Amino acid sequence: MGARIVSLVNQKGGVGKTTTAVSLAVALARRGQRVLLVDLDPQANATSALGVLCSDRPGVYDAILDETPIAECIARVEEEGVDLVPSSAELSGAEVELVPVLARERRLANALQPVREQYDWVLIDCPPSLGLLTINALTASDSVIIPVQCEYMALEGLSRLMETLELVRRNLNPGLSILGVILTMFDPRTRLAQQVVDEVRGHFPQTFATIIPRSVRLSEAPSHGQSIFRYDPGGRSAAAYEAVASELLERVGVAV
Repeated sequence: MGARIVSLVNQKGGVGKTTTAVSLAVALARRGQRVLLVDLDPQANATSALGVLCSDRPGVYDAILDETPIAECIARVEEEGVDLVPSSAELSGAEVELVPVLARERRLANALQPVREQYDWVLIDCPPSLGLLTINALTASDSVIIPVQCEYMALEGLSRLMETLELVRRNLNPGLSILGVILTMFDPRTRLAQQVVDEVRGHFPQTFATIIPRSVRLSEAPSHGQSIFRYDPGGRSAAAYEAVASELLERVGVAV
């Protein structure tokens, strides 16, 4: 069986998806889990957030388009305890380049197969769209985690995401499930934020109990090429992602 492959997906940008992907990857690694983070977003934010320079090495583009063995594309991030398949700007052309490719939806799934036994978790940071890259991630995954920000119109677009998940289930990956919904950017000073929390929990019983607070430190950390656990280890954001990691491990039956 090997690693659990989980996509972090929401086609709406600015919901804390990359922050959650990086923070969760490092939080799981801190609990002794072997973690591979795949940066599938052409903006390469997860790559820069972990302080990796992608210009001098093959990355996810090479693995998907050129079928470079993924083992050659993995960068070890010693300071954070995780492995990373970096992204780069050239990935932005992949949506178009994949169109004529045979079995184009399965390129990432095929690429990950040889290294699956080496990890407990493979987390995929998806781009903020429902294009071919995201379809590749969903086809490769066992389940998805959906970050949702605690702001107005948070649920807008989620119905479209649900439709996409259903299409992928029907046509490409029947076993795909929702592992959880993570509420992000919570500001307790606004009544609206609590309304969003209640609404999301009403729609999605898989929502994690832990809520990620809105935090300046959390948004600063990537510019320093560090996870929140290195940048502000004693802060409430680090504690929140630690708690989400514990919930996640409990949810899949791993002793914590």
